[in-house]
Amino acid sequence: MTEGRALLTGREVRERYAVSKSWLYEAMRQGDFPRPIKIGAQAVRWRVTDLEQWEASRPTADPDSARG
Repeated sequence: MTEGRALLTGREVRERYAVSKSWLYEAMRQGDFPRPIKIGAQAVRWRVTDLEQWEASRPTADPDSARG
């Protein structure tokens, strides 16, 4: 769906991460999620590269810690 696209809409970002609009904007406000770029008077898009960098910076679950 989004392969090969350099920019994503808010809807595409929310679908990609299964988050609500309110979560997305709160995370941006707190500095925990990439901010979009303005592409028009009332239009913004998220750079895929920014999202991929954000993903790479997120902690991953340690498979050994889940075994208990």
